[in-house]
Formats: sequence, C-alpha cells, structure tokens
Amino acid sequence: MQSLRFKALEGLAGVDSTLTEHTGKITDVFGSNVFSGKVVREYLSDEAYKSLQNSVKNGTKLERKMSEQIASGMKAWAMKKGVTHYTHWFQPLTGTTAEKHDSFFTLKGDGTALETFDGDALVQQEPDASSFPNGGLRATFEARGYTAWDPSSPAFILEQGYGKTLCIPTIFVAYTGESLDYKAPLLKALASLDKAAVDVCNYFDKNVTKVTATLGWEQEYFLVDEAMANARPDLIMTGRTVVGHAPSKGQQLEDHYFGAIPERAYAYMRDFEMESYKLGIPLRTRHNEVAPSQFECAPIFEEVNIAVDHNSLLMDVMNKVAKRHKLKVLLHEKPFAGINGSGKHNNWSLATDTGVNLLAPGKTPKTNLMFLTFFVNTIKAVHDYADLMRASIASPSNDFRLGANEAPPAIISVFTGKYLFEVLQEVKNRVNNKFDEQDEAILKLDLHRHIPELLLDNTDRNRTSPFAFTGNKFEFRAVGSSANCASAMTVLNTIMAKTLATFKVEVDALIEKGEKKEIAIMQTLRKYIVDSERVLFEGDGYSEEWEIEAAKRGLPNIKTTPQALDAFVTEKSTKLFTETGIYNEKELHARHEILLEDYVKKVQIEARVIGDLATNNILPCAISYINDLVGNIRGLKEIGLGDDAVKAQKQIAAKIAEHINAISENVQAMIEARKVANKLTDSRQKAIDYCEKIKPYFDVIRYHSDKLEFLVDDKKWALPKYRELLFLR
Repeated sequence: MQSLRFKALEGLAGVDSTLTEHTGKITDVFGSNVFSGKVVREYLSDEAYKSLQNSVKNGTKLERKMSEQIASGMKAWAMKKGVTHYTHWFQPLTGTTAEKHDSFFTLKGDGTALETFDGDALVQQEPDASSFPNGGLRATFEARGYTAWDPSSPAFILEQGYGKTLCIPTIFVAYTGESLDYKAPLLKALASLDKAAVDVCNYFDKNVTKVTATLGWEQEYFLVDEAMANARPDLIMTGRTVVGHAPSKGQQLEDHYFGAIPERAYAYMRDFEMESYKLGIPLRTRHNEVAPSQFECAPIFEEVNIAVDHNSLLMDVMNKVAKRHKLKVLLHEKPFAGINGSGKHNNWSLATDTGVNLLAPGKTPKTNLMFLTFFVNTIKAVHDYADLMRASIASPSNDFRLGANEAPPAIISVFTGKYLFEVLQEVKNRVNNKFDEQDEAILKLDLHRHIPELLLDNTDRNRTSPFAFTGNKFEFRAVGSSANCASAMTVLNTIMAKTLATFKVEVDALIEKGEKKEIAIMQTLRKYIVDSERVLFEGDGYSEEWEIEAAKRGLPNIKTTPQALDAFVTEKSTKLFTETGIYNEKELHARHEILLEDYVKKVQIEARVIGDLATNNILPCAISYINDLVGNIRGLKEIGLGDDAVKAQKQIAAKIAEHINAISENVQAMIEARKVANKLTDSRQKAIDYCEKIKPYFDVIRYHSDKLEFLVDDKKWALPKYRELLFLR
C-alpha cells in the first residue's frame, strides 16, 4: 500500500487535461437521446401521440393498443440510433439507480432471428423484489416484483462505450402492490398536491386546472485524482476519509470559491455536461465551491418528477465520465473533515397551467393575496411537520454535515427575509378574528411598499437556514449531496397538499357562515401565521444562541439519524400519509425499517474500514518509524553521545507509542461494542447503539491516527494526505 501513494503522485504529471473536444452549440445536441418533443410526434400516429399526451397531462391509463403503437415507435427511433437493448430504469431504495438489460433480439419458433419490442415489454417488467431493500414486505422466497412505465418521464438512450441502451423510467412495486422505490410515492404526492393546490387556486382564478411543483437542484461534489483515491481504502469503501490530518492550508483564504476552474476539472465538467445535454438534463451553471477541489453544477428548473430523474441520472453520468478523466467524483456529504461538506439545495416552487408562479409576489391585490396564501401555507406546512422535514434528509452521511459551519443546523426553521417578515407581522396585527368591512383595506396589501420591484431579489439569502424563501421559491438547503431528491420532495409536497386541503376546509367553513371569500381567506391566513410563527427565524442558524432560542420555542433539534427517522412512524405521520394516499401503514413501517437497516450497515462498514486501516496501514507505518527512532537512539549512544543527543527522538518515540496503544485499545473496544450491537434484534435499538456506542470510537481513533500522521516520517506514511488529495491535480 505504501507504494500506491507515491505511484499516484508520480502519475499526476502524465494526466491529459483535455481528453474530449466539444464544439458546436448546446442546442444542437440537447435532448438528442430523449424520446420527447418532435421525436415523439415523428414516430407516433396522431392517435397514439394524443393518447400519450393525455396520459402525461392527466394521468389517464393508456389503452393496450396505444401502448403497442408507442412501443413500436420507440423501438424504431432507438434502433435507428444504434440501440440493441432496452431496460426499465428505476430508483430502488438502495440510493442508486437500477437497470436490467434485455435485447430487442429474439428467435421465432422456426429459428428466424428478429428484433421485437411490444407494449407489454414497454409497460411492465419483473425484477426480483426480495433482492432490493423492502423492509420485510418481501421474503426471500417471495421474489416477485414489478416495474411499471412512467409515461410522464420520457425514455432516453444511455451510451456506454460502444453500447447504447433504451432506458424507460419506471416505478417499482412489490407483487402485493406496495411501493419499493422513490418514484411511486413521489408521483402520488405530486398528484395530491396538484388537486389541493388547484382547489385553492380556484378561489382566485377559475381557469387554473393544474398546478405543477417545480424543482431546481444544486449538485455539489468533490473531484480527486483516481489513483490517489484508489490508494485510500476509506474513500473507495465509504466515500469519505475516515482519517486524515488537516493540511496547513484548507479553505481559510476563501480563494477557491468562484475562482478560475482548474483545467482538468474544466475538461471533466464539459464532458459530463455534454453527456447530460444529450439526455435532456438542462445544466446551466458550473463553478468552484468553497472548499478546495469542491465544485457545483445546477440546471434550469423542471417539473419535480423529471428533475428528480435527471438528478439521479446525472450522478450516474458524473461517475462514469470521471473514469474517462482518471478522476474520482465524491458525492458524500462530508468526504473531508475540517472543510465544507456538500449539499444538494432543492429550490422548490409551484406553477399553474395559466403561467403563474404561485410563490412569486404579484402586481395586483388579487395576485398578491394568492401569493400570500401559498406563501403562508408553506410556512404552516413546515411548522406542523418539521420533524418529517428533518427525517426526509436524514442519513448517516448527512449527519456529518448538518450543523457544521457550512450547512444548516438540524433545527428546521424558515427564513422569509425582512420585507415579507414585515408583511406577515402586518397581517397578524391588523386582521381581527372579527374581520369587518372597514378592515377590507388589508386585502389590498401593497406588497411593493415592502418589496422592491426586482422581485427575484426581494429577500436577502440566509445560507444558515435549512428552508429559506429566495424571491420566487423556497430553498430546502438541508438536503444532502448524495441523496435522492425524491425523499425530500415526497415529504414537502405531501405536507403542502395536506395543509392546503385543510386550509380550504377552514376557509369554506367561514364562507358558509356568511363571510366574504377574501375575508375568510385573510382570517385563516392570520390564524396560520400566529400558529406557525415560532418556526420563523431570520438570524444566524449556526449560532449557539439559536439553539437556545429554538429550545425555548419548542422546536426539535434532532442531530442523529436514528432519532430523526422516528418521525416517519408517529401517529400524526401515519395519518398524514395514509389520508393523502402516499403510503399505507405497512409501507411506512417498511420504509422506517429500511432506513434503520441502511444506517446500521453504513456505520458498520465505516467501523470495519477504520479498524482495517488502523491495523493494516496506520499502525505498521508508526511501528516502522518508531523502530527507526529506536535504532537511531541506539546508534547515537553507541558512538558515545549522551541522553541530550537523543532527547528529541525519545520524546517523539514516546508520543508515537502512546498513540499506537490508544488506537489499538480503541479499535478492540469498538469491535467488542459491535459484537454487542449485532446481537440486538430490534432495528431501532441497533441503530441507536451504532450511533451512540460505536460511532464515538471513530473520533477517538481518528484523533490518535491524525497525530501519528503528523509525527511519522512522510516517506513511511502509506495513505495520500489531505494536501495531496485536495490540492494536487
């Protein structure tokens, strides 16, 4: 292992920073590998095209003969582009994507070879459901599960080497009908939100028939040299460095952020962007992030379901393209200690089929009241279900990031900005529970008295807030970089659907009592502001003062995943998800079980990696160096030099011996703690034990390891160091 580090360092000089040349306009290639738009129109009959469009827009079921026609057209298009295989592309609860390739090729009974792809193959396939995380929904002997085509997400062609595969986005369900993926509950949440939002929109505009949730994600990531990464077993096995002494220079000079993009990273970016454009992923932004070797890309907003698919697809593309450039892309939330981790900010909004962004202030009293309605309902939803919001972004890797100096705290709060905070206070203070005619002036709230004309910049940005309003959208900043956006989006859209549905019931009740519609809306909004104002926070979310204040307000501050996940199986959450039809109770408990198992397995892997590194890499390096010191001491004494001549060597040897012993003792203690935890049969208790009784050893072992890295001869240290991983390109 020792030689791998130095071979990697030597190999850096020979890396090609250009690789692939890209010329021409992005628009010439954008969507070229996607079965959408003009392509669909070209390959389908009018009847099939209209049927598909109706299914996408209204969720209607496709007739069998239509699916046959669509399959035929899709095959013709794919084969013309050199495709030989197809797959149902889905997102199981592993956190990655999944695909099983089948060939168009088949043999007839008489031996005739031909290519075929019928409606049945398009609509449904049968992967093994018991082999994916299922939380007890499927036993080993109950293998059957189904993938089912999602027509709202267009099929695409994935190129890998010289091969091309037609990928059909699908949901994944058990034989008994329970969802086993991220997409199925997300689609249900979006449908539920659409209905609830349209009902509320109709108070203001009867022409609104559809409301679409939109998402613009920001993907942060690190890039390191592949050979360097291969010399770090912890990076390969866990995605993060479990040991590593801080370099003399980190991010303290703030010189990497928005700096000139390094040539090798720039070549990689251009390459994965081009692959993404072919797949219809509308990337628009790229830049250096705060930490050294950290970068970000971001697309144009899309409908949530498409945006989630595109982000999952992008992470696959980024990993594949990185190999061409002999790079390793790190999507872990905290791959390096002491510098910024990575998030995936989810910018969320709502748009009507009449072209209105419901979270953008308007220019008339009517449109401003509609904006205020959806704005306040969002705050109320986050307030009422803050624990679920926290659970939706919980993971062992995100635990390292949340509450660190670059990420929002685990306390869920909402930032509105000065002007809108004043608006909320004005509504709260001026609207009476007995709203009479003379108070109708409040309906004509002049938001532009508070909000500058530049609507996109009507609030400052608060990077310490987990859920911040940023002008015409809310930014859920707490989502982790490796996460599937669907988890957070399913929860957010579900709680919004529930809150809007409740809002309509309450407003209708006031109208039935004789109140004017606008007055009933304002009364209900005032009530919601009063009920949820404790979740509003405009200050520094990193501060200790906020933790104290949040505790006084009764806001939850759940810092670890096992406790955060409890929110999924409370009576309140069960009622929410079952009433909205997103999950049944069995599915909900299965998800909880899956997430707990995932936590245990990932912490268990990290514990094993730390033990292996300590035993096979760190301690041998330290012991080898202490042997050199002992030999040096002995040699100096043999030539007649006294204790003063070997004083420093003795002190260093003593420190090294101290750290060696501490590592050895703590590794063994950690192993014993794992044995105890592994005997537990209750998943939640096992996760808590791994969190509270095993993870604490990580920091102790790391402390002593990092001290050894500082003391041991650099030539003897086997693992690439932070200064090499982060600064050498």
